[in-house]
This record gives sequence, structure tokens and C-alpha cells, in this order.
Amino acid sequence: MAIDFSSPIVSHLPGAVAVEGDDVGGRAGVAWHYGSPLVEQRAIHESTALVDRSYRTVIEITGEDRLTWLNTLFSQKLDDVSSGTVTEALNLDPQGRVLHHMVVTVLEDSVLLDVPPLSAESLLKYLTMMIFWSKVEVRETDLAVLSVVGPTSPETLAAAHLPFPQVGTASLAGADCAALGDDVAMIRHLPWPAGGTVDLLVPRSASVAVTDQLLAAGARPTGLMAWEAERVVSLRPEVGLDVDEKMIPHESPRWIASEFDPAAVHLEKGCYRGQETVSRVHNLGRPPRTLVMLQIDGSASELPETGDAVKSGKRTVGYVGTVVHHCDFGPIALALVKRSAQEGVALTVGECAVSVDPSTVDRDDAIRPGRAAVTRLRTGIDPTSDLRDTN
Repeated sequence: MAIDFSSPIVSHLPGAVAVEGDDVGGRAGVAWHYGSPLVEQRAIHESTALVDRSYRTVIEITGEDRLTWLNTLFSQKLDDVSSGTVTEALNLDPQGRVLHHMVVTVLEDSVLLDVPPLSAESLLKYLTMMIFWSKVEVRETDLAVLSVVGPTSPETLAAAHLPFPQVGTASLAGADCAALGDDVAMIRHLPWPAGGTVDLLVPRSASVAVTDQLLAAGARPTGLMAWEAERVVSLRPEVGLDVDEKMIPHESPRWIASEFDPAAVHLEKGCYRGQETVSRVHNLGRPPRTLVMLQIDGSASELPETGDAVKSGKRTVGYVGTVVHHCDFGPIALALVKRSAQEGVALTVGECAVSVDPSTVDRDDAIRPGRAAVTRLRTGIDPTSDLRDTN
């Protein structure tokens, strides 16, 4: 699918090489790099990187029923969240397969949902169809996403006279942060990738001015290639690249909430489409596949492409998603791979030898809550206890 979009930042900054219009992920029109992609990536680890992600689409939901309405549609609990909350959510089909992944930003009078461009049209259509009698309005905004990443981001934002919000929160223009001025609508802080990212949502007409403000404060222009490499390392899939038509939420462990991270799937809420699959897998079993990072043999003449099959011998055991070069790991990729093929087998993609990065192997063998309850009911023994009688 060709995307007819061109960020004004590409023509404004020297050396910018734009993502091509036929990009499989719909990321066209922003800078892939500025001439030194692997060097640029170092800024994410050593200083402050500024990444133009204005290819994303930002949707605004307004109306008095917006939170309760969204709560019935998506996997995240949104009916009681406070203004300034930043989180994620999934839209699932009735079988629990992933249709959309979005970042959710709750403002005082609205909720912003931002998604990759390949998801935007279908999400807008779905939201419009689901309004019925609810008091909500849905519209696409003209906001662009600019991301600031790196260990010196707090100092850079301070030098630009901008706030550094806490992780999972947003600072809002005209509300608790008048310092944002007219050019920045909102600043939010997400926990990934690379240890955390601060996103500035700005009117597209102001994206060049805000970019110049951040560069003058010490940020380095950094292409999307660096961001994508860190997203792969963080095991964060993107719809259109890493999510196929069969993917369920538990196949991406980073999407499942824990005591440390609310993530995209809230495990204690109900009444949303696809909830039965989420509950069944969480309580009774494990997903058939898991999202992993592949290390790719860099000596091959051609790298794998998105959609290529991962094979063990002649048997297909998975599919490749995002493929990118990382400054430390070399060529890497995200892939959905069968649990049985993650360790102890030789894997290939076409002519390339690949291997699952050991740190991303799914070794979760914990007894599921539902299985433990069934065992207790049938035998009177708690299989999760280390103190059970073995005599």
C-alpha cells in the first residue's frame, strides 16, 4: 500500500533520506536516516535523539461518554482513569485476534488514540460504527508525533523550556503546563523503547519549529531506522509489520499487564470483544507462538523481508516481521515463532541462518491459575505450593 505523505522535516533538515512510499509498514514520508544511521542510533544510548514519527495517525475522542464507551471496546481499563494518564490498548476481533494496537492518552476533555497509518482507516471506521447511542464524537486530528529518546532527554527538554513528565503521564497545554505554549499540544512519557520515550504531539504546521527548538537545545536528528531497531530490541510489535491475521495478545508478552506495567491488556476487566480468548490463555494455557528477536547471519547476500517464513528444515515454524540493522547487534528482526522451535533447533529464513536471541526465549512454565484451581478441586493438592506433601 503506497502512502502519499511527506513530512516537512525531511526537506528542512540536510541529509535526510526518506522512507519510500511503498514501505510495507506504511511509514513513508519521514526520515529513515540523516546520512549516518548507525552513528545516529548511538544518540539513543548516549545523549538525546529526536525522531520524526509523524507518519502515525492521531484520533481524538470527545463527548461525555468517551471513557466508558472506550472501556467497552478495548482491552485496557479506561472507565476510571484520570486526566494525564498514558497507556496502551488493543482492539480484538471476536476470536481474540489483534486488529489494532494504540497508544492512549487521556486528556481533560478528550482521549487521543494514535496508531500506525495502516491501522488508521479501519480503526476510524470501527469507532464510527460503534457509536450507536453513546455521547461521543470521533475525528482524525492534524497532530504529529515527535519522539525524544536518550539518557540526556530531561536536560534537553529543560533547555527547550519543556517539561519531562513521569512515565505513564502527560503534561497538557493550557492545563497544568502553560509552558508548552502554542506549538506543543501535549507531552507524554512512555516506558519504551530504550528505557523510555518522551513524545511531543504538535500541530503538523508547527513540526519544523518544534524540531528546531529541540535541536537548538541539544537533541540530535535521528532517523526512524534507529527507533525501529530499538523497538525490535524491546519486543514491541507493530500492526502491519509484526502482527499477522492469527496473532493473539499473549503471543506478545510485553502487551500483557503485570504488577509493574499496565501494558495493553488489563487482566481484571471484562466485557470487551475477544476477552474470552485472553482469559482462556491466561488461566489455562500458553500461546502457540511467541514474539522473539532473531539474530540474522550478516554474511548472507540478502536479508530476510517482512512476511518471510522461518523454517526448521523444511517445516515452517514462524514468520518474520520488522527487519532492521542495530548498531550493536547487527541485522535483527522480530518474528512470531512456535514455542517448540525457540531453542535447540537450526533455523533459516530463505538462504539466511537465523537464531532466536536467548534473552527473548519464552521460558514461562508457571502453572496457570485455572489449571491450578482444577488440580486443587480434583486432588486437594495445590500444585503451586512448594510445601505440598509428597508422601
